[in-house]
Amino acid sequence: MTFLFFLLFLIVFGKMIGFAFRATWGLFKVLMYIVFLPLILVGMVFGGLLYLAFPILLIVGIVSLVATD
Repeated sequence: MTFLFFLLFLIVFGKMIGFAFRATWGLFKVLMYIVFLPLILVGMVFGGLLYLAFPILLIVGIVSLVATD
């Protein structure tokens, strides 16, 4: 009976940990695309790195149009 309890306990909390990792990864992607990427690109433009920021912006734009996530 104790073995069955621990087995079910690990299954339930294992699924909860898996869900937590998926939720964290989703939140990280949202923060990177919506918050940090524009801040980095604006910082690069103000820092005089427009020649580097513009190709990054083009690549990210093309990938976001092509990707179906």
